[in-house]
Amino acid sequence: MLQNEPMETTFAKVSGLELRVDSCALAPLRAELGQGRTRRCTLVTLSGGGESGVGEDVTYDPQEHDALQAAGPPPELTGSFTLGSFCELVESLDLFPAPPAADVSRLYRIWAFASAALDLALRQAGVSLAQALGLSVAPMRYVVSTRLGEPPTLEPVRLRLELDPALRFKLDATSSWTPELIAELVATGAVEAVDFKGFYRGSSVDQPADPVLYRRVADALPDAWLEDPDLSEHAAAAALAGQEHRITWDAPIHSIEDIEALAHRPAMVNIKPSRVGSLHNLFDLYDHCARERIGAYGGGQTEVGPGRGQAQYLAALFHADAPNDLAPAAYNLARPPAGLPSSPLVAKLDAPGFRWPEP
Repeated sequence: MLQNEPMETTFAKVSGLELRVDSCALAPLRAELGQGRTRRCTLVTLSGGGESGVGEDVTYDPQEHDALQAAGPPPELTGSFTLGSFCELVESLDLFPAPPAADVSRLYRIWAFASAALDLALRQAGVSLAQALGLSVAPMRYVVSTRLGEPPTLEPVRLRLELDPALRFKLDATSSWTPELIAELVATGAVEAVDFKGFYRGSSVDQPADPVLYRRVADALPDAWLEDPDLSEHAAAAALAGQEHRITWDAPIHSIEDIEALAHRPAMVNIKPSRVGSLHNLFDLYDHCARERIGAYGGGQTEVGPGRGQAQYLAALFHADAPNDLAPAAYNLARPPAGLPSSPLVAKLDAPGFRWPEP
């Protein structure tokens, strides 16, 4: 390669794959998580040429899944394409029969169809994603993300450590965390990241900016990553002054532009494929982080179908040795079963397509 010759982008390595779509099917996915929690998603299956590709719509509003499944997939999605032209078509369509409650749901749905198309195009070409990108698959390290209840207790952490003493955690912090509880968490030695949920509004996990909480956590856990603090208030920003090197961002990150708009250059960002939506933008985001030497880790969306494994697959290719919030989905249960695979996850990913092997 000549010195000034631009390198091929990650997306360019797959965008030209031929894609034939003869049919598109939608099916409900459902999981009972315990304690009255039900997760509903939609399985997207694209079929053509004797192969099928799958993706998962992780939209959080159950009514939006009902509406999609009742309306059926757009008829424009059948025919012959390249993967790149199919993704452009998906992004040009309105995939919601009625406007979604949250704008980010549009990205979730785009990702469901784009990931299914990627899976199908690779299967039709007879190559794996790793082979198509020329990347090695590495053991994928994960952390378990959980909340501690209200009032908060150490029990969710203790319960999981009894299953696997080597587990590491990303925990959702709330203003109800007491100094005593934080001291118990410190004593476990298992907390790798704390999520302040500073960008959620009108959700079940809202957590307003809390300078006292921020300072307590930052002081007690000096080696933990601090995810999504709300620094819009002076007191909250002052509480984390000097901690910029370990502040990470999740909910605000949908694109390269979102990273460049941050007040400080991040050391690490959480790249959730479904939150980016566009396959082109996702691969460009990976390229940007590699070029700018910005760390990355992956995150889940309480997937109950193939979406979890696809996020794990991408993590194993792009940021395997990171605090990936991509533990086996059974850890989302109120009482996870014994025998879940330990971190790091190891999989042989040489089969055609874009799927993590079923356990």
